[in-house]
Amino acid sequence: MRAMKMVMRRWSSTCGDRGMSTAEYAVGTIAAAAFAGLLFKIVTSSQVKSLLLQIIEKALNLAG
Repeated sequence: MRAMKMVMRRWSSTCGDRGMSTAEYAVGTIAAAAFAGLLFKIVTSSQVKSLLLQIIEKALNLAG
């Protein structure tokens, strides 16, 4: 038990900064929103829509 306490104390002293700051959250949120917008633009394009419809039609034809 004593060894475990020593390990935990040593580990906690080396990991002083374990989370993101507010600025990092803001940058991460903006990057995630930009990526989501890009994916939305790609998925709603006519080429991708037709490809997805072909895949769905092929799967439904195989099923029945």
